[in-house]
Amino acid sequence: MAKGKVKSKVKSKPKLQVKPRTGQTKETDKLDRKTIARFKRILLKEREQIVGEVKQIVESSKEMGQDGIQDIGDEAANIYNKQVLLSLNENERLRLKEVDESLDRIENGTYGICEECGGPISIKRLEVRPVAKYCVPCLTKLEKEKI
Repeated sequence: MAKGKVKSKVKSKPKLQVKPRTGQTKETDKLDRKTIARFKRILLKEREQIVGEVKQIVESSKEMGQDGIQDIGDEAANIYNKQVLLSLNENERLRLKEVDESLDRIENGTYGICEECGGPISIKRLEVRPVAKYCVPCLTKLEKEKI
């Protein structure tokens, strides 16, 4: 060795090159098979509940006014109650449609993907609203456009 030069025994570590993750979702937003199966069970249970409620509403509306002779006030009250029950039935139909659409998205592999931007819908959002079609930013944008 030459005089004045000290040879370093410490080897420098090679720097890791991190490739950017383009087009990929965060690990926390990925829906694996187990998570999708959990949401499918939730949706099927909700569907079963909705169908049960609709059947009960239909039976209740059939039974109204079947208890003998009614005066005009009772008849008016029964008609009003049937209308309320049938409007509830319409709301249940809309809920059922949302659940069925979500189950279809699970079957065709698009569940958890925003219909507006094509990005992922966060798992937290799906846990709150399993029938969600849009990610939060797109939903906010769509709601602002309606106003």
